[in-house]
Amino acid sequence: MKLRSVLTALALVLGALFAPGFGALSGATDAHAVTKISHATATSMFSSSGITWSSSGGCSNRNNSTCTSFEQLNLATAQGAQTLKSASGCALNITGGTETGHASGTYSHWNGYKLDFAKYACIGNYIKNTFTYIGLRGDGAPQWKSGAGNVYADEGNHWDVTFYNCGGC
Repeated sequence: MKLRSVLTALALVLGALFAPGFGALSGATDAHAVTKISHATATSMFSSSGITWSSSGGCSNRNNSTCTSFEQLNLATAQGAQTLKSASGCALNITGGTETGHASGTYSHWNGYKLDFAKYACIGNYIKNTFTYIGLRGDGAPQWKSGAGNVYADEGNHWDVTFYNCGGC
């Protein structure tokens, strides 16, 4: 692991732990402290990287399943998308964020760990040729794992990506 990555991760964790009333562990069930960002911050980050997003409902309300929201997205998830865009050189269009309607769980869309991406040949080829195939998920979706540990599941009409970290940002 690069020293810069380690220092960045350490800074993010320390910032999350010591920010008063923000990002601190709230209970014994929390996996670890994460820094949450607003929809506006996420869209600014994505725009600056050339990442697009779309919504079947043309909206960004987190409580509406037809919207695509980034409210309460983990900073590392947004950075992971930026890393994927930069490393792959492919067009990325996000079709699912933190809005309601996705499967639940600790590392879920709602909790800010997952993004859905539209399927394009470029990104599909990049994932399949760069990452390690790790078998089928419980629902039958084939999965690939990056060297950073992030998991890319082919759900047929889109990529469901779990960002445990920023992917080497």
